[in-house]
Amino acid sequence: MASNNAPENSLEQSLQVRDDEFIEASEVDADAPESAYGDENESYTTSLMSSVRNYRYENGRRYHAFRDEVYFLPNDEMESERLDLFHEILTRRCDGELHLAPIGTNPQRILDLGTGTGIWAVDIGDKFPSAEVLGNDLSPIQPSLVPPNVRFEVDDMENEWLYGSKFDFIHARYLAGAIKDWPRLMDQAFKFTKPGGWVEFQDFDMKFYSTQGEFSPGCPMDEWTKLVVKGLKKIGVEPEPGPKLEGWLKDAGFTNVHEKVLPIPVGVWPKNKQLKEIGALDYHQFLEGLEGISLHLFTNTAGWKPEEVQVFLVNVRKDLKNPRFQAQHNLHVVYAQKPLDAE
Repeated sequence: MASNNAPENSLEQSLQVRDDEFIEASEVDADAPESAYGDENESYTTSLMSSVRNYRYENGRRYHAFRDEVYFLPNDEMESERLDLFHEILTRRCDGELHLAPIGTNPQRILDLGTGTGIWAVDIGDKFPSAEVLGNDLSPIQPSLVPPNVRFEVDDMENEWLYGSKFDFIHARYLAGAIKDWPRLMDQAFKFTKPGGWVEFQDFDMKFYSTQGEFSPGCPMDEWTKLVVKGLKKIGVEPEPGPKLEGWLKDAGFTNVHEKVLPIPVGVWPKNKQLKEIGALDYHQFLEGLEGISLHLFTNTAGWKPEEVQVFLVNVRKDLKNPRFQAQHNLHVVYAQKPLDAE
């Protein structure tokens, strides 16, 4: 386990699996043939998985079925591709590292909250095959062919956690617009982190800005941001967790709290080659994601018609494509440690 000092050069991660709990069994008919129990298992599992995959369709996009209306973004192939692209953007912005927390060289259990397509968990599993990784999400959109030390589960992270043992590292990113009660989530993360273990949250504020470009308040791109923030607040979730992460972690009892604010450009305007490439990818993911982010939210919280949303997005795309805007937005990376003397 890493010390309380500066991050180590070797950054590792571990996979986590929930331990089996004692479960009281229902009564079994002693006279029933053994094959009947297998039939019952198959029937119940098929029914449950069917309900989880009973996706909802709206305005040509697919949305998850589990805990309907908890999450506003689609879960279709187009959104999965965008999420994988976001994985590339965030990893590059962190200089190729999958995490910044100094979790040591031999973590044993890692939890990836809101794992999405599972790409981060799979990358960690490939890199550290001796660790155990568990990823949870509202939708079973993760691949079936994964490293043997990686496992996924369908769950709502805002439910009460029931894991049988604690984790060396709890990781989460891009939960903006997904969480109603962040302080409670942080409390649960503290409870299920081993003493001396680490957590890391990577998230955004929603505001675009420019230090030298022509981006200005009131443009369609800026108005789009305000509409998204307003809509997410209306459905009761936090739209801009990034700037608040540090305070929430301290309030939950974590120490050794570190924050890095990393600007992410939109477009190829930066001179720096690495940032130019990141900006190109970010520009692409925004163009691909605008419809998915906006359609459900604006039609359900602002009363817009789908055609009105599409017309508005035409002007937002024009702003995104304008190289003179030099727009950027901030990624907040915050990691913290559970005290060694904590329960």
